[in-house]
Amino acid sequence: MTHTPSGLDELLSRLRRREARPPVAVLGSANLDIVVGTDHLPRPGETVTGSGVRMIPGGKGLNQAVALARSGAVVELLGATGDDDFGRRLRRFLDEDGIDAVSLRVVAEPTGTAHITVSRDGENSIIVVPGANHAVTSLEDAWRTRIGGSAALVTQCELDMGLVAEALRFASGLGVPTVLTPAPIGALSAGLPAGVDILIGNELEIGELGGGGGLTESGSRLSRRVPLVVATLGADGVAWFADGVPAGRLPARRVTAIDTTAAGDTFVGAFVSRLVGGAAVADGIAWATAAAALAVQRPGSAESVPHRDEVEAALSHGPVGEHGPDANAL
Repeated sequence: MTHTPSGLDELLSRLRRREARPPVAVLGSANLDIVVGTDHLPRPGETVTGSGVRMIPGGKGLNQAVALARSGAVVELLGATGDDDFGRRLRRFLDEDGIDAVSLRVVAEPTGTAHITVSRDGENSIIVVPGANHAVTSLEDAWRTRIGGSAALVTQCELDMGLVAEALRFASGLGVPTVLTPAPIGALSAGLPAGVDILIGNELEIGELGGGGGLTESGSRLSRRVPLVVATLGADGVAWFADGVPAGRLPARRVTAIDTTAAGDTFVGAFVSRLVGGAAVADGIAWATAAAALAVQRPGSAESVPHRDEVEAALSHGPVGEHGPDANAL
């Protein structure tokens, strides 16, 4: 089922009328992820034995920037790190992916970290220590310039929410399309900020922001305020909504997940990359679903994000439903 309402038409027109290949601005968190594998996630009060420690680049902003870049977009990351070894590691990683980190500020606070436990079946639990990510609380002039010249602004809720809301209002006022991932959902206790054009969240997040009553009701309700609402549903695939009604659905790709940490961020970056490149919504979602399915088959956060040629190869193998993420993939 497909539906192309006027609100979505206008949004897609704004995405495509920007000058040739301007960068996508990602305002978001950059963390060093400290990952420990274990047989099962510990219950409250339980001590378990880990199978090793890895330190890898992560943070929702950095992950989404990498996913954008690896799917072919030009990307710049706006955020902050500390003046420490963790921050220098992140900057080297971004440089290797061709991501512009000139506007990534160096602040007195330590670089943010995420402490992640991954079970043998791919489930994870995460504790984030924001550090430098919460050091900046308002838009700098340089960031305003970057956002104003971008193809789209992509952001999440791991930064100061006053900053996120300001950035969304600023971009919206200039006609720059905006994308919000409502995670962590607890940061949106005051409700959805103004100026969101595309909302991409999981079923829980869409349900909470849409007032409950089931996915169809909550997604449709949200899409009366947001031109495009995309819900990732794990084993049930992806559903999207526009103009107050369901607009489309795509089944999942069946894979064996070993680490789901960056699946949602991979989906967001891959999807937005295709949209700013001129793809239709359904085609962008098919691409993003394939990218996320590849990511969950690998350990790590940003390191697990597939490159463009890998996604192309996965899509060439047949329809989504025949191959394609399991219940934990999105």
